[in-house]
Amino acid sequence: MKNHVLRPLWVVLGAIALLLLVRYFMVPADFGVHGESFKLSFHRLSNVDDWRNFTVKYKGNTLCIECHEENVEAHANSAHAIIQCENCHGPAENHPDNPESLALDTSRELCLRCHADLPYPSSTARNQIPPIDPNKHNPGSACVQCHNPHNPELEVG
Repeated sequence: MKNHVLRPLWVVLGAIALLLLVRYFMVPADFGVHGESFKLSFHRLSNVDDWRNFTVKYKGNTLCIECHEENVEAHANSAHAIIQCENCHGPAENHPDNPESLALDTSRELCLRCHADLPYPSSTARNQIPPIDPNKHNPGSACVQCHNPHNPELEVG
């Protein structure tokens, strides 16, 4: 064979050998298929225990109902029913067992995370949330002064 064919062939073979050598040292020994599905079970086996020991931050609304039944019930029958409690109250990860009181974020900015007037496509569920213009709708006032967050149709009296 001519040199113009052999040289690129040796370069390609050298690159493949280098790639295999790097893979040998960089990929952990327990990495591979660990389960029935190649697509979903291709992972590092020692990582399974890492995920089992991973602390779950968000617990869902079912945890809230144990102590806050009246708020969860009012919330479930309101326009905010599709919103998880932790979206507004934060993750339940470090929720104390018997708190005297918890600081709640009642800022206007919290409500504007969802109610800001942004141009969403009409096909998204996000477009169903009624927007407000914060410069015209009671500027300088906290939303909770007029609206009950668990049931926004009820005005605070």
